[in-house]
Amino acid sequence: MAGTTDTGTDEAVSRPRKSSWTYIGPGIVVAATGVGAGDLVATLIAGSKFGYTLMWAAVIGCVVKISLAEATGRWHLATGRTLFEGWRSLGRWTTVYFAVYVLVWGFVYGATAMSSSALPIVALFPDGPGLKTWAVITGLIGLVFVWFNQYAVFERVMTVLIGVMFVVVMYVAIRVAPDLGASFAGLAPVLPDGSLLYTLGLIGGVGGTITMAAYGYWVNAKGWTNTGWMKVMRLDNRVAYITTGLFVVAMLIIGAELLHSSHIALTKGDRGLIDLGTILEDRFGGTTAKLFLVGFFATSFSSLIGVWHGVSLMFADFVERIRKDRVGVAAADETRKTTEEVASGERERSVPFRAYLLWLTFPPISLLFLDEPFGLVVVYGVLGAFFMPFLALTLVWLLNSSRTPKEWRNGILSNVMLSAAGLLFVVLCVQQVRDIPW
Repeated sequence: MAGTTDTGTDEAVSRPRKSSWTYIGPGIVVAATGVGAGDLVATLIAGSKFGYTLMWAAVIGCVVKISLAEATGRWHLATGRTLFEGWRSLGRWTTVYFAVYVLVWGFVYGATAMSSSALPIVALFPDGPGLKTWAVITGLIGLVFVWFNQYAVFERVMTVLIGVMFVVVMYVAIRVAPDLGASFAGLAPVLPDGSLLYTLGLIGGVGGTITMAAYGYWVNAKGWTNTGWMKVMRLDNRVAYITTGLFVVAMLIIGAELLHSSHIALTKGDRGLIDLGTILEDRFGGTTAKLFLVGFFATSFSSLIGVWHGVSLMFADFVERIRKDRVGVAAADETRKTTEEVASGERERSVPFRAYLLWLTFPPISLLFLDEPFGLVVVYGVLGAFFMPFLALTLVWLLNSSRTPKEWRNGILSNVMLSAAGLLFVVLCVQQVRDIPW
């Protein structure tokens, strides 16, 4: 079974559950998926350049993500409608954007995720197959795993992977002997010269991708389909992004202690973690370096299978919504059925879900053996830059309108946080578009 949905009348089903640690699940999944190898490298580089000075940005970033994910989960639970149904109600332009985005993004991301998962394996087993071979193997393993397992098994595996990530990153952070005084001093908001873009990146970039939009789908897949689960969802969400915040803080510490004082520069991109493994081996020995590479693999592979599952769920919902619109099914007649389909696991067995799994796996394999086409890089960069502003601002729109029951609409705090997040992501979007190699 995919979840634990109760049976009975709507009133009984909607009875509030007490927030309990025993329910935690979708938050663990979104935390494990959202923090990828690239995020860890970006945080390391920020720590290497500015030491502990930007610690405060990591804390603010955690709060921003809590607000965004809470809004996503609240929409699913309060309305009984999925996020794509909400976007669809705002106009057909959202459908056009999402359709192009999810196809181009999935094509390029699939190759990136496979390469990232393969890098630490090649470093651990240098005499084995090469990077491209391992990349194909990890992609196929992810495909088979998600194809034959539904949410409950998927969640358990993600919990194990995030446990490995957490233990390894925290172990290394403790091993480098952090300067606690400097860490606390870094909580004071200060902007050193040249740090603005790194600061915005820490606040907005780490743990923030399309997987934040997938959070509501994982909430439903868990079996949470109504407002009775609202308190549970909010606890789950806080756990997710506090965990993400701890990852960011730990990587800042590693960057500050290992790299900042020694003026060591890392390679940009996922390969920067291979550089860090070499530094750890020189400083602490081979065992620590190998342990770090295991954590690197857990970080990358959890992102791979998280996207394979979560974005495929979103794509399946996208296709189903289009199909219903074409055959003229009234939204009011299908609202409850939609969330129940996700909760029952029906969407995970659907043709669109599995078709997108194949799209994430096989076409991207060609990119592993070819240079990414220039035009594709530009389109991917532009579409990706616009997604987080799109998510934040459409949530503000949806959760302040009659589409959301009055008692669950945004309050002042939610509006401030989501609007601030939207503004932040617009600034990051402009910068990302400027950085694209046109």
